[in-house]
Amino acid sequence: MAVMTSTLSKTRKPKAGKMSWAARFGLAVIALYLFIVLFCSWIAPYGQTAIVGMSMDPWSAEHWLGTDELGRDLLSRLLYAIRNTAVLAFTANALAFIVGVSLGLSAAFKGGWIDNVLSRLVDSVLALPQLILALLMLSIFGNSTGVLIAVIASLDSMRVYRLARAAGMNIVVLPFVEASRLRGESMIWCILHEILPNVATPLLAELGIRFCYVFLFISGLSFLGLGLQPPAADLGSMVKETSGLISFGDFTPLIPAAAIALITVSVNLVIDWILHKNSGLE
Repeated sequence: MAVMTSTLSKTRKPKAGKMSWAARFGLAVIALYLFIVLFCSWIAPYGQTAIVGMSMDPWSAEHWLGTDELGRDLLSRLLYAIRNTAVLAFTANALAFIVGVSLGLSAAFKGGWIDNVLSRLVDSVLALPQLILALLMLSIFGNSTGVLIAVIASLDSMRVYRLARAAGMNIVVLPFVEASRLRGESMIWCILHEILPNVATPLLAELGIRFCYVFLFISGLSFLGLGLQPPAADLGSMVKETSGLISFGDFTPLIPAAAIALITVSVNLVIDWILHKNSGLE
C-alpha cells in the first residue's frame, strides 16, 4: 500500500516550473522591447527628429522603412516611438498602481466613512467614459508629458482602487488580520505584511492587463493628436502620420500598429503563465 501511494504521488506531481512556449515567446518579445528602450539611442540609425532624406522615400538599403513626409527615417522613428510609448505607459501604470492599491487597501482596512467617500468618488468618475474624460482634462490642463502621465494615472487608478478594495475586503476579516490589530500594529504594517501578500496574485494580473490598456490608451490619444507631442515619436502618431500610404498599397502604417499589438499580446501571455503557475494546476 505504501508503494502504491508513493507511486501515485510521483505520477501526480505538477510540472509547475515548466514554462509554456507561449510564455517564452512573450518573454522574448518583452526582452526585445526592453532592449530597445535601454539602447535605442545606440541602435537607431538616426535621431528621431533628424531629416535625412526626401519626403516619402521608399524602402531602401539606406532607409529600411523609408522616410516620412518630412524626410525623417521611419526605422529610427519606430525605435524611438517604442521607447517613448513604453516609458510613458510604464510610468503611468506604476503611478496608477501606487495610488490605487494604497487607497483601495486603506479603504478596505479602515471601512466606515473613509471607505464610503472614496468608493462613491470612484463610482462617480467611472460613470463617465474614460476617453471623453481624458480629452476634457487634457484640453483644460494642456497635453504636456507630465500632464499626460498624471491624467492617465489618475483615471486608471480608479479601476485599480476597485480591485484592490474588493480583494482587501476578503482579507481584513480573517483572524490573522484581527490578531494584528489586537497586537497594536499600525495600518501600514498590517497592509504591507498581512493584506498585500495575500492579494498579490490578482493585483499582478491586473498590473499586466492595465499596462496593456494604458499602452493602447496612450497610442489612441496620440492618434487623435493629444498624446506625446511632435517632434517626439510615438506609435499612435506614427500610424496617423503614415496612414496615407495605405492608399498607395504601402503597408508601412501596419508596422507601428503591429508593434502595439505585439507588446500587448506578449505581456498577457506572460501574465497568464504566471497566474497558471501560482494556481498550482498542471
